[in-house]
Amino acid sequence: MGRHWGFLIGLLGAAWLLRSGHGEQQPPETAVQRCFCQVSGYLDDCTCDVETIDRFNNYRLFPRLQKLLESDYFRYYKVNLKRPCPFWSDINQCGRRDCAVKPCQFDEVPDGIKSASYKYSEEANNLIEECEQAERLGAVDESLSEETQKAVLQWTKHDDSSDNFCEADDIQSPDAEYVDLLLNPERYTGYKGPDAWKIWNVIYEENCFKPQTIKRPLNPLASSQDTWLEKKWGHNITEFQQRFDGILTKGEGPRRLKNLYFLYLIELRALSKVVPFFERPDFQLFTGNKVQDAENKMLLLEILHEIKSFPLHFDENSFFAGDKNEANKLKEEFRLHFRNISRIMDCVGCFKCRLWGKLQTQGLGTALKILFSEKLIANMPESGPSYEFHLTRQEIVSLFNAFGRISTSVKELQNFRNLLQNIH
Repeated sequence: MGRHWGFLIGLLGAAWLLRSGHGEQQPPETAVQRCFCQVSGYLDDCTCDVETIDRFNNYRLFPRLQKLLESDYFRYYKVNLKRPCPFWSDINQCGRRDCAVKPCQFDEVPDGIKSASYKYSEEANNLIEECEQAERLGAVDESLSEETQKAVLQWTKHDDSSDNFCEADDIQSPDAEYVDLLLNPERYTGYKGPDAWKIWNVIYEENCFKPQTIKRPLNPLASSQDTWLEKKWGHNITEFQQRFDGILTKGEGPRRLKNLYFLYLIELRALSKVVPFFERPDFQLFTGNKVQDAENKMLLLEILHEIKSFPLHFDENSFFAGDKNEANKLKEEFRLHFRNISRIMDCVGCFKCRLWGKLQTQGLGTALKILFSEKLIANMPESGPSYEFHLTRQEIVSLFNAFGRISTSVKELQNFRNLLQNIH
């Protein structure tokens, strides 16, 4: 029951420390077979096959998605990279230039984003700014409108709800800064050694769990750099083989690539489920540039409708199916483990790794939030504030950028597959 969900968080990369006997099998003859031996045909008991995903992503989705992510709304992400590690104090910061992150200057960020970090339209901005002011005063000011008072209570309730899978940064903190994701792309930084392994070991050993109802272990997150195929490699075949060759990785590499496709399907499904939220007429990708904002919303809806048309979507109903009490218990256990992973990201000594680790953790957490909110999404009003379900700008930016990284990796896999064809 729900077997394929066990792959869920092979997410941001470094993959699973599974100790299986794949290394004892007769190795495939060619390099491409050794890396891609598990990446073809149907994905276990999932109804979708790798080839369908490749065609859909590479030719129908990837070009438009990249164009959207280059827009102002999606390229600027506010993050606090100075939060202290909550688990230990002896963190050695990476001194390599590739580990550094260059934050934006104040005048580089569009005014609409700076004045409304997670607001969707000019009308909503005014309402939420009143809410924020009321919350800062510590009470619901009776002079505020009745709608605003209600919004204060509802959004406060939402912020404290158990549906959030990540411990989000306080974007109002003086230490929180905007980062241009296009100027700080995820790349191989060389961050490794005892400190890096300490992070990943904590993730694996203390925050992975294997529910009895799911045959595969749930490994919520590690370094994204093992799975994402950074352009800095320049299609470095040697590096690719070291990470994904079945013999060199003792069977672990091909599993990493396979897990990437499961993650793709999970986030794809979440995006298909949240379409009604973005279709609402008062939702805007608000940056202050009305013409550009309108064009980007049209592009966003084109992408979402394309995603919704995908013929072999993942069946999320099998995730925590079965006895309701047991399912709720399992969901809560999973949520707490995942929130803990988001806190561990503050312990990463490489700032660029920390940036993308935080973003992609929040992106996957947002996808899970969507998948567990199907009824709330279905009951949203067609216009006006959505009190029961809403996404902040931070969640929206992280959701689409996290999926953009997976989409890029799937596309790059085809390039590596072609390059490995004639290598033995």
